[in-house]
Amino acid sequence: MRFLMIALSFVLFTTHANALSVSDLSNTEASGGLKEALIQGAGKAVSQLSATDGFFGNKEVKIPLPDTMKKAEKAMRMFGMGKQADELVLKMNRAAEAAVPEARALLVDSVKKMSVADAKTILTGGDDAATQYFKKVTSGPMADKFLPIVKKATENVQLAQQYNKFAEMGNKFGVVKKDQVNLEQYVTQKTLDGVYLMMAKEEAAIRKDPVGQASGLLKKVFGAIGN
Repeated sequence: MRFLMIALSFVLFTTHANALSVSDLSNTEASGGLKEALIQGAGKAVSQLSATDGFFGNKEVKIPLPDTMKKAEKAMRMFGMGKQADELVLKMNRAAEAAVPEARALLVDSVKKMSVADAKTILTGGDDAATQYFKKVTSGPMADKFLPIVKKATENVQLAQQYNKFAEMGNKFGVVKKDQVNLEQYVTQKTLDGVYLMMAKEEAAIRKDPVGQASGLLKKVFGAIGN
C-alpha cells in the first residue's frame, strides 16, 4: 500500500511544482496515472498482508482473542488450556491471511469505477481520504468474500466452536458484545480493520512528507502529467 500512498503524494507534489490545479485531474492521462498507481498499491498491500505472518507477525494488525475470551484466558491457561488458546489465535490470523487475497479484485474494480470527482476528493481530503474511499465502496463486498474463508479456516478448532456457543448465550444476557457473538464474524471484521488500518497509516505518513517520497518510478507512472 506504500506505493499507492506515494502515488497520491506525487500528484500533490507535481501539482504544486507545475502550478497545476486540482481540476487538471480531469485530464484522461493524469486520471489514468492515478488509477494505475492505486491498482498497483492495492496489489502490494494485499501481497503483504496475505503472506505468512502478514497478520500474525505484525503487532499492528494481529488479531487477538475477543475481549470476552481474553478475560478468561488466564483461567484457561491455569487449567491447561493455554495450547488451545494459542492455537485459536494462530488460526484466526491465518484465516485473515488466507482471506485477504479476495480483496484484490474488489479493490481493483473500485479503482476502475472511480470518477474524476472521487479522485479530486482523495487529493483534497483528509489524511485518510483514499482509505475512506476504499472503505466506503469495498467493506461490504469484502466482508462477504472473507467470511466463508474464515469459517473454513476455524471450523475444526474446538475452542472456536465452544466460544460461539458461550458467546451466543452471553449475548442474550448482555455480557458479550454483539460484534463478538460469532467468532467468524469477529475475525472477518478484524481482517477488514487490519487492511484499512495499514492503508490509513501509510497514507498519513506520505501526505506528511510528500516531497521526500518522490521517486523515478512514480515519475514514470505519472509521466503523462507533464506532457
